[in-house]
Amino acid sequence: MLSKLKLSQLYFKDTSFVNLMTKRIFNVLLIANPYDAFMLEDDGRIDEKLFNEYTDLSLRYPPRFTKVSTLEETWRQLEYNNTDLIICMPGSDNSDTFEIAREVKEKYPNIPLVVLTPFSHGITARMENEDLSIFEYVFCWLGNTDLLLTIIKLIEDKMNLEHDINEVGVQMILFVEDSIRFYSSVLPNLYKFVLQQSQEFATEALNAHQRTLRMRGRPKIVLARNYEEAMDLYNKFSNNILGVITDARFPRGGKTDSLAGVKLMAEIRKRDPFVPLILQSSEEDNDIYASRYDASFVNKNSKKMNIDLREIIKDNFGFGDFIFRNPDTLEEVARVKNLKELQNIIFAIPKESLLYHISRNHVSRWLYSRAMFPPAEFLKQITWDSLRDVDAHRRIIFEAIVKYRKMKNQGVVAVFQRNRFDRYSNFARIGEGSLGGKGRGLAFIDNMVKHHPEFDEFENATVQIPKTVVLCTDIFDEFMDSNGLYQVALSDADDETILKTFVRAKLPDRLVEDFFAFFDVVQSPIAIRSSSLLEDSHYQPFAGIYSTYMIPYLDDKYEMLRMLSDAIKGVYASVYYKDSKAYMQATSNVIDQEKMAVVLQEVAGNQYGDRFYPSISGVARSLNYYPINDEKAEEGTVSLALGLGKYIVDGGLTLRVCPYHPNQVLQTSELDIALRETQTQFYALDLKNTGDNFSLDDGFNLLKLSVKEAENDGALNYIASTYDPYDMIIRDGIYPGGRKLITFANVLQHDVFPLDSILKLVQEYGQSEMRRPVEIEFAVTLNQTQRSGVFYLLQIRPMVDIKAVLSEDLNSIEDDKVILKSMNSLGHGIMEDMCDLVYVKTEGYSASNNQAIAYEIEKMNKKFLNESKHYVLVGPGRWGSSDTWLGIPVKWPHISAARVIVEAGLSSYRVDPSQGTHFFQNLTSFGVGYFTINSYLNDGIYDQAFLDRLPAVEETKFLRHVRFESPIVVKMDGKKKIGVVLKPEEKED
Repeated sequence: MLSKLKLSQLYFKDTSFVNLMTKRIFNVLLIANPYDAFMLEDDGRIDEKLFNEYTDLSLRYPPRFTKVSTLEETWRQLEYNNTDLIICMPGSDNSDTFEIAREVKEKYPNIPLVVLTPFSHGITARMENEDLSIFEYVFCWLGNTDLLLTIIKLIEDKMNLEHDINEVGVQMILFVEDSIRFYSSVLPNLYKFVLQQSQEFATEALNAHQRTLRMRGRPKIVLARNYEEAMDLYNKFSNNILGVITDARFPRGGKTDSLAGVKLMAEIRKRDPFVPLILQSSEEDNDIYASRYDASFVNKNSKKMNIDLREIIKDNFGFGDFIFRNPDTLEEVARVKNLKELQNIIFAIPKESLLYHISRNHVSRWLYSRAMFPPAEFLKQITWDSLRDVDAHRRIIFEAIVKYRKMKNQGVVAVFQRNRFDRYSNFARIGEGSLGGKGRGLAFIDNMVKHHPEFDEFENATVQIPKTVVLCTDIFDEFMDSNGLYQVALSDADDETILKTFVRAKLPDRLVEDFFAFFDVVQSPIAIRSSSLLEDSHYQPFAGIYSTYMIPYLDDKYEMLRMLSDAIKGVYASVYYKDSKAYMQATSNVIDQEKMAVVLQEVAGNQYGDRFYPSISGVARSLNYYPINDEKAEEGTVSLALGLGKYIVDGGLTLRVCPYHPNQVLQTSELDIALRETQTQFYALDLKNTGDNFSLDDGFNLLKLSVKEAENDGALNYIASTYDPYDMIIRDGIYPGGRKLITFANVLQHDVFPLDSILKLVQEYGQSEMRRPVEIEFAVTLNQTQRSGVFYLLQIRPMVDIKAVLSEDLNSIEDDKVILKSMNSLGHGIMEDMCDLVYVKTEGYSASNNQAIAYEIEKMNKKFLNESKHYVLVGPGRWGSSDTWLGIPVKWPHISAARVIVEAGLSSYRVDPSQGTHFFQNLTSFGVGYFTINSYLNDGIYDQAFLDRLPAVEETKFLRHVRFESPIVVKMDGKKKIGVVLKPEEKED
């Protein structure tokens, strides 16, 4: 029971390595006489040596040394510079180094002081009489620069110890030794070993920046010089001790005790049967105590003492490879170098070997030593005693690794490595350049999902991005240069020629093996998307200018490689097509600044025979400028379709819904609208097409099919409703006979999949983290048998609609400046390119003439279409109503040149506002404004008298068409639902 329960609650929070080792030593003041300072410097190279030492171990920020030899110089330095550590070197000339140190300690009690002394006979004698209590440590200088690194690291470890242990559970190695001579030689070796090990385990990081940060999670080394100090540290941090190294003889209770170390081991063993212990002693007889307390023994007199100690630490403290052993013979049965290998082998380890290791906490210790705190903490709690089931342990270790690796891979742009990319890898890059707009957007949403655990809390849904590898822009540069393509690319050659030239060119050879590794992991069709530097940029809409190809998955790797290469080159070529060049010019961008990254991504979807497509594709916008009924602008809007998203991009009939009101879908609210305005066709990838007809058209291998085909595939289970022609009703779900309508009813209204909840989260976090309204593309694959699915985030970009930049308060415009003002308008933005207004005459108006009025409007609209002009249309009642008593029964083609449509009620003819429901799809897709005005109720303004005074371009029985000399300006605030049509500025004579 424990395993199921624990694992379902298992949410690994990523370790924030940035918050570790925050206290640093940057400036060291060295107080020594000139000769000793020179000796120490070894002819002046201390900074250089330390710098090399730091860089060799991938450490950052080597400290700066400043040398002083008199009290005056010391005060001057301390006054003007920040000092983090003071090292005193007492000389043999009876100089006053200790005096200086004492005075400094009085004035600057918080700066740590360390004594560094060459152990000559004279100094030793002198130090016996000195009070050394003001010093943190005393070290013995044997001419080795490593010791300086050790002093700095030891003090940094001490400063950060408590915070880092409490923050993430960093481990510590407790080293108990009172011999200055001895710890001065052991500590540098110990540090070197731990730092090198940490460098190796940092390879679990996914990129260079992470690797440097991970070093901060290495185990700390803490020096205790007597029994009481050692026990204090043990009591305080007993849960975070990686191992203890102790001398046998050191002070206990103020007196030297030859068995203090043995007593320390006895006390620790009582409380922790498994923590590794190492006893060091120059008396070989003490070996018997080591075996009594299951400790390792190191002989201090041995010539290779340092090597012995290092080997024992490597074997027992969890460093190095994890070696599974046979508990009877201690022979090696298996060895793993990293987490991935452990995951792959965990089910194959012999039972008795696994039992031996888990009952001694070896797995969690190995993870701790590698700074993998979340799974280490988790596995440490699940002891052998609590579970007593080896196979359950295997499963738990496996699940914990999987969960941890997924969490580590999410939200990180890893460097692509063939041997490391696997099914838990999310996002990797090949190359050092930029990821481009789409690539950045994907990395951003991946990171967003990682940081909000709510995305992880759906029972029957996973939220993620598809597996993605980005070819960075430097690969594009290399491809262009090495094939000499700029000449043809920037010429006036036609698109066909440019594409042919690019396809003949050669991609860098080293990519072939990378692509094969990617195919092995993805094993599904791949989308090859453009991700240019300018695309999806915050300030200019560059979406959809370049090509996106899709290729099927084939067992023949080389065929697949050919298709992939063609598609990548096709995307590169699209930068230089005629349309792209024209667009670049129109947006005043320079074509040679445009660089192309390419996103390779698994296609979200399911396979049905020779076709591949997702259950749902969609585009969500976090701001809705056409809110109807109870919707609010800030609740956003979503367009949904069956099949590949190209259908939405091409302007197909989608289902429009607000995620906060999933039960109020306009298109399914009335039978005739549902039959007329729901999706009838969809796109699928043709898996039989192997790209022999590769062409400029990036949809060359997509099939446009009727919804009937998806029904035959069995893909409509949760997303369609059935029209029953006998009872004239629509039933949610699939029933025999009757036309199937794509309503997504079971998903939206019957909770088969939590689409609306996920979309709310995506819109909310997307908008709050981008600090502006966003547009998000997504796809959903539903598992038809289990009522579950995966929600794939494909892209996020700012909603950049140039028309939509509106900052003024429309309420502040004076009434006499407007022809029309609506307090209930749909649409957003500014229009400044219309001079025409057509209105229905109200004098003697009668609803009985509505049909005739519709014919007149249709004729007038044709003229506008022929001249490619637009106009504002005003009339009473509901436009487009099929009931001629409620309004003028026009269809969309009869008014398609209108850019603002106004329902103006009359006191004698009142109709509830329709908000353009009859042409809602067209209003939203063409960005048409829809105003409702009832001026006789003081609801808005309609200055018809102003229009009546103007000469008409054309006047019919029921209509007047007026034209202004300068454009009339339309302004609509979609958030506040206010719209105005301004009177043109009067020209001065």
